[in-house]
Amino acid sequence: MDKALILYTMDGCPYCDMIKNQLKENNIDFYDRDIFKYEKEFDMFVEVVGSDYVPAFMIVEDVHGEDPKPHLFTPENDFSTIDEGVEIIKQFIL
Repeated sequence: MDKALILYTMDGCPYCDMIKNQLKENNIDFYDRDIFKYEKEFDMFVEVVGSDYVPAFMIVEDVHGEDPKPHLFTPENDFSTIDEGVEIIKQFIL
C-alpha cells in the first residue's frame, strides 16, 4: 500500500525544523508544505482539523488507489512533543 506523508511547516519555526530533522534522520520521506506557499491547501486542512498549529501532518494511505485514506494530525490535539509526532509517523510509515 502506497503511503504519503505531507508535513505542514513554516519558515522560522524551530519545532518544524526539529520534526524535519528527525524524519530525515529516520530516512522517512515527506512532502514539505510551507503554510504560506500552500495557503489554500493549509486552509482546507485547518478547516477540517480546527487547528492552525504547526508542524501538522497528514498521512495518506493507498495514495494511488481508488479510495485514499487521509489521517490528519495536529500538535496539542494528537501529539504533545515532536518525538510523539515522529512516533505516530513511524507507526504509519515504517
